[in-house]
Amino acid sequence: MLTVGLTGGIGAGKSEVSRLLVECGAVLIDADRIAREVVEPGTPGLAAVVDAFGEEVLTADGALDRPKLGSVVFADPEKLAVLNSIVHPLVGARSRELEKAAAEDAVVVHDVPLLTENGLAPLYDLVIVVDASPGTQLDRLVGRRGMTEEDARARMAAQATREQRRAIADIVIDNDVPLDELEQRVKDVWSELVRRARAPRQSPQE
Repeated sequence: MLTVGLTGGIGAGKSEVSRLLVECGAVLIDADRIAREVVEPGTPGLAAVVDAFGEEVLTADGALDRPKLGSVVFADPEKLAVLNSIVHPLVGARSRELEKAAAEDAVVVHDVPLLTENGLAPLYDLVIVVDASPGTQLDRLVGRRGMTEEDARARMAAQATREQRRAIADIVIDNDVPLDELEQRVKDVWSELVRRARAPRQSPQE
């Protein structure tokens, strides 16, 4: 098995790369998706969030009111730290379960938006960073996601820098390109990942 950490700045095209890797045959473990699953109604995660923040962070039907919770924690670093202390261990445990369920020769791709910011690179056999120029990121966020330029720049500034992401990368996929060219780049990367997954692992003594 080869474990891969996949990350990239907002608007760089990480989601598209993860989709293409799945088409190639990767097992995808999506940290954002798991983070939503572990606080669904009826879960211990949601109960812990309610214990910490009160029932006002619930909707009328008992689900987590994400905008409400966001308005509480993102204005207060201490409260954000409390939320992370609840959710991150649950996400980590579920990610490990899914990884263990994969085939021995699988390429397991962990899609982790904050991989750089949280210092998670050592957890994976290698790290892929999807990279695009700030101008390309801005164009995509404004043109495709409908953000204002001010909001887009603020979201970009809140993340790790381009240089910080590239510094932890074993493989960089440059995505200032049309989709057909990106598809070929991902296929080339996939061939390398499969090669590494199938290569004999050396013991520390060798």
